[in-house]
Amino acid sequence: MTQLSMAKSGKITEDMAIVASYEGLDPKIIRTGIEHGHIVIPKNTHHYFVPKGIGQGLKTKVNANLGTSLEQIDLELEKRKLDEAILSGTDSIMDLSTGGDLIQIRKMFLEKSPVMVGAVPIYQVASELASQGKPIFDMSSNSLFEIIEAQCAEGIDYITVHCGVTQGSYALAMSPDRITGIVSRGGALLAAWMQYNKKENPLYEEFDRLLKIAFAYDVTLSLGDGLRPGCVSDATDPAQIEELLILSELTKRARNAGVQVMIEGPGHVPLNQIETNIRLQKRLCHGAPFYVLGPLTTDCAPGYDHITAAIGGAVAAAAGADFLCYVTPAEHLCLPNIEDVRLGVISAKIAAHSGDIAKGIKGAIERDIQMSVYRKHLDWEGMFRMSIDSELPKKRRADSFTCNKNSCTMCGDLCAVNLHNQMCAKH
Repeated sequence: MTQLSMAKSGKITEDMAIVASYEGLDPKIIRTGIEHGHIVIPKNTHHYFVPKGIGQGLKTKVNANLGTSLEQIDLELEKRKLDEAILSGTDSIMDLSTGGDLIQIRKMFLEKSPVMVGAVPIYQVASELASQGKPIFDMSSNSLFEIIEAQCAEGIDYITVHCGVTQGSYALAMSPDRITGIVSRGGALLAAWMQYNKKENPLYEEFDRLLKIAFAYDVTLSLGDGLRPGCVSDATDPAQIEELLILSELTKRARNAGVQVMIEGPGHVPLNQIETNIRLQKRLCHGAPFYVLGPLTTDCAPGYDHITAAIGGAVAAAAGADFLCYVTPAEHLCLPNIEDVRLGVISAKIAAHSGDIAKGIKGAIERDIQMSVYRKHLDWEGMFRMSIDSELPKKRRADSFTCNKNSCTMCGDLCAVNLHNQMCAKH
């Protein structure tokens, strides 16, 4: 049984109750949301941790991408990145490893992560072929599904599967009007395999086989955006929309099979198109939770893409996006280091919280009101507790210590808050 099948039968599971408690909502709301496919709880039946929900009416969640590459394989570094991501407050991590012992790396994440863990199975397929000196063209559909089932059996909570990259949709991405073509690694691997073998995407053609595996372990399918725009000029183009239409069909099939599903989205999107993209996805994909990478609002800020992603993420979250994948300062440049991970998570959490205020999520504005009360009373410890990142403000204040504990080095004796409080005391 899956969370979805139990919700359809009217049962409130222990995990639904845990999610409800965290969100401050009635468990019936969570059960109903799961039943309608508007909420998911990514939690493999073989993975034990405190779950969180993703979807309508819930706090916007944040994911941190971790993992090795063929160029950089350091398991100890990945452990430290995981620790930093958790310390910074991520709600999820994804293992995107392509180099080294992928099973050992994934086992480490599953054992040490106190939050949900996602993966992209086709990366393991491609990595194993590469280690044998073989191209992705040599992949068989059986080998792909065998690895999917193996990862689900290990305990992975959700998997990105690029089921919407079909012969018809990827042909649109080859249009000369699309500047960056296919920028999704999983999408490009599948498209190359399809073109070489003159066959349809096995994840689409054998979708029922995928559903059977996902149901067995209650793994949430994250229907990947293999044709997402790789630059703002490609946003909302025919290839992106065609893929979304295919995912709309697959969303219904997954729900009918009792499998939880969420949709992945762009990508690079100019500010004036973000809300339209969110509303379009929600409409076409029947209110399924939306998981977005950023989105980045400009292509011209390498080294600062955690900022461009936070700008887009805040707008997306306010418009209804449910899950933000962090973007770090290393995006488009290299693998992130530990500090990049921290900045990526914090930036995404700022965006998520900003969106939650706009959406009216329970507890969001209340946190800001409490922060304002602490500021009014110059209660520094209270301000630190309310901060999304409490360590940085503590450090900055300590580094610029002032003899006047009721002010900072910005204003000193000219502190407006102090002056106002003195005026209030006289009335």
